[in-house]
Amino acid sequence: MPELPEVETVVRGLRARILGLVIEGVRVRSPHLLRDTSADDLRALRGNAVRRIRRRGKLILIDCESGWTLVIHLKMTGQFLFCPVSVRPDKHTHAVFIFKNEPRRLRFKDVRKFGFMCLRRTDGLSRDPLLAALGPEPLKFSLPEMGAVLAGRSARLKSFLLDQSALAGIGNIYADEILFESRLHPLRRAGDLNPAEVRRLWRAMRSVLRRALRLGGSTIRDFADCDGIEGEFQLEFKAYGRTDEPCPRCGRPIERLRLGQRSTHFCPRCQKA
Repeated sequence: MPELPEVETVVRGLRARILGLVIEGVRVRSPHLLRDTSADDLRALRGNAVRRIRRRGKLILIDCESGWTLVIHLKMTGQFLFCPVSVRPDKHTHAVFIFKNEPRRLRFKDVRKFGFMCLRRTDGLSRDPLLAALGPEPLKFSLPEMGAVLAGRSARLKSFLLDQSALAGIGNIYADEILFESRLHPLRRAGDLNPAEVRRLWRAMRSVLRRALRLGGSTIRDFADCDGIEGEFQLEFKAYGRTDEPCPRCGRPIERLRLGQRSTHFCPRCQKA
């Protein structure tokens, strides 16, 4: 599933291509795409200029001038592609956005069909269930805030990083990479970290996410930006998906364990329990 770096990469691509454009229409080709929204509801977007495109956790928010916001979750395989009209949409294209005086179309594709869109009033977004429970953004999270959130938590570190109510946007890939960089075992209890370890975790979180953003995110299977270009951060993975490969720091084989329903990758020597 696209995580913070991938979703932010898509947001930046959309911002560069459709910000300020006027929506002429949205053609929904697969009704399953819409959640608590009908195709008729999307008519409210006609004639609206796109005023802002932003990210909250793993959600994409497209704010329009009439006070409506289109909320999109890519889920596992959702993609936005900016295509010429001459390119025929394939069977995985579930929505097409048409803009005034723009010959290209914005298409939403989703092979697995888990992604969704819904229309919300912009002024009520902070109270909407989709956003209300989300924790702070990792790259806007200060060291003192990290310490305060960790204090007293009994959850394992890996579970803490995946908890969207604690930090919004981190998923399995980046949790493994953050814990490897910080040299912290995934099964350590979040509330047991000393101040030096809290600082290491905070710095690793910022470092890993920023590097991933610079490289356009990670492409494991389907992710690509709005031009169909794949990310490159997967070429720098130190732990995720590297079971039995040598640790890039000490050479010991990377191990994998199951935590909940997720695979967790770590070095048993560098990340001691």
